[in-house]
Amino acid sequence: MNPAKILVIDDEAAIRRFLKISLEADGFAYLEAGNGHEGLALAASHRPDLIVLDLGLPDLDGLTILKRIREWSGVPVIILTVKDAERDKVSLLDAGADDYLTKPFSVPELIARIRVALRHAQPQDADAVFRSGTLEIDLTKRTVTRDGALVKLTATEYALLRLLVKSPGRVLTQTQLLREVWGPGSIEQTQYLRVFIGHLRKKLEVDPSRPRLILTEPGVGYRLSDHSSQT
Repeated sequence: MNPAKILVIDDEAAIRRFLKISLEADGFAYLEAGNGHEGLALAASHRPDLIVLDLGLPDLDGLTILKRIREWSGVPVIILTVKDAERDKVSLLDAGADDYLTKPFSVPELIARIRVALRHAQPQDADAVFRSGTLEIDLTKRTVTRDGALVKLTATEYALLRLLVKSPGRVLTQTQLLREVWGPGSIEQTQYLRVFIGHLRKKLEVDPSRPRLILTEPGVGYRLSDHSSQT
């Protein structure tokens, strides 16, 4: 099997060198670009399996590059940014980013997130079952069990859980979740989301006060922990 091809678009040569060493040591094929125009050209000509994109490039804004890529490709994109504002993170995820890391970042964490994004980019079997400990979610049968017992969910709770299960490890913004579950007219009703996330945690988490399955990204949204398996 050919190694996954990772394209790094970053104007800092030191970061590119470090990532080249780290990614190749981890078995990935490596491509790099020092600016946005070069990155777009490589993305189109080499079709990488994943793109690591720096938000602060000298020639093109990272958000512009992301939107251009999304016009023709669904390749996973992980954003590197020095910005820590919640609205910036929400804008990136809503524009199609799969994940983000704030600089300075841990290379082992980046590699872990790369593996998660690559895994979820692969076509999933139609009868995929999500498991986490004794919890089992079967999307084709529309059943949820915990310790072998059926967990009863409302239609809204199941719709919300289904969205999270379809993108484990990926942050879903409050806007995305509200739009998909309650409709475009409800994207400001964040209290709905908090209430139903609370309901799901009470039914699915071992300790709802210390959730380990449905994780909060403060001010941004929620992600389903990827410490699980799918078959």
